[in-house]
Amino acid sequence: MAELVFFSGTMDCGKSTLALQMDYNHRARGRGGVRFSRNDRAGGFRISSRLGLETDAVEVVDATDFWDEVVLRRTRGIRVDYLICDEAQFYSPAQVEQLARVVDEIDVDVFAFGITSDFRTRLFPGSQRLIELADRVQVLQVEALCWCGRRATHNARTVDGVMVMEGAQVVVGDVDMAGEAASTDAGHVPVVGYETLCRRHFMRRVTAHGANIMAQQDQLLPFEVDACLWHGAGDRTTVGDA
Repeated sequence: MAELVFFSGTMDCGKSTLALQMDYNHRARGRGGVRFSRNDRAGGFRISSRLGLETDAVEVVDATDFWDEVVLRRTRGIRVDYLICDEAQFYSPAQVEQLARVVDEIDVDVFAFGITSDFRTRLFPGSQRLIELADRVQVLQVEALCWCGRRATHNARTVDGVMVMEGAQVVVGDVDMAGEAASTDAGHVPVVGYETLCRRHFMRRVTAHGANIMAQQDQLLPFEVDACLWHGAGDRTTVGDA
């Protein structure tokens, strides 16, 4: 019987890599599938992994109806046995319900991959609906790491290296830019980045950039200092829409 499976985890835990591997494995066994993604780091119509793997995909937009997508292909004689749905946290609850219907009524496997919660630790609407409807929710075993070496459990958004807790839920950024410092140029455009942190440093708002600054100040205190004590913390609390 077909299943709706949600593979979840933080950033950098290998979700897109697993999505591409599963697609390869199923195609190698003669199954036909369709790859979907939304807001991929490589741009539209792509699924990409930070390991360098990349392939084409159908871009999901607000008007996408997964039921229609499958029915249209099957009426044209295209074999559809499974769907790979990457960046599923960005799907709407209605689209997740369409995926469940595809599983139950057309017997198509759906493998969804996504982040569970946003930079404020709040569930994405798409992820919440997947948790509610999925036959299985599988947390990926590849552990992302905080800058301190502990297991990362939270996704943090940064603006010029400073962690923020307000702003639009979906803003395009880059994990490679999470630790970048602010420029002194008058026309500087704030750099939005993302970083995985352990709960301890997420609660203290200590990013890798903040930790580096504190280390450079040669602090001799026998305990960690809260991020709000270093210059620049809290200067940016909001960021505009992508």
